[in-house]
Amino acid sequence: MPETPAHLRFETALRAMPLIAIVRGIKPVEAAPVAGALQAAGFRIVEVPLNSPDPLDSIARMRRALPADVLVGAGTVLRADDVERVKAAGGELIVMPHGDPAVIRAAKAVGLVCVPGALTPTEAFAALDAGADALKLFPAELISPRIVKAMRAVLPKAAHLFAVGGITPDTMADYVRAGATGFGLGSALYGPGASADLVGANARRFADSWRAIAGA
Repeated sequence: MPETPAHLRFETALRAMPLIAIVRGIKPVEAAPVAGALQAAGFRIVEVPLNSPDPLDSIARMRRALPADVLVGAGTVLRADDVERVKAAGGELIVMPHGDPAVIRAAKAVGLVCVPGALTPTEAFAALDAGADALKLFPAELISPRIVKAMRAVLPKAAHLFAVGGITPDTMADYVRAGATGFGLGSALYGPGASADLVGANARRFADSWRAIAGA
């Protein structure tokens, strides 16, 4: 994988805390306070899904409010022509629910990190071949730790695997033991209208769980 500045920052962020905050439904006015609460809890990657209200405005506000060691990007990126819009807003990360090679290549062509979705080994290998920086195992409700272990056995050892969907602090350890690199965290972390204080408290529970697992 080419070591672009965004890719190197992504790798650094993963070493600090391999948890992606998914703030679906956030409004621009909430963006900076919520992002600040996540950063204070130890999160280093924040994703604003494009089906949120004014997502590019939220991404821009987060990017201005956060230090450089926190990556901000877009999720639910469905089309290649969305990539330039995300980059123009200051986004550095493209997260997808699917594995469209056109979107992956568009993201890599402009130097962004790309994390496409995959449900099967066939989809996972195709996404990696297209240039993916990591894989989003989605929905995790359909990909048990046992399946993650089987996929890990055949995928490249360096491939980052993020379990996304239905993850709670109590379910993380089994996925890590199976070979997951980290997690994408949505409704258990943030819901539309949630205060920065509540999001910060949720984030600390996830961060504490990760630290306990990583230190075990």
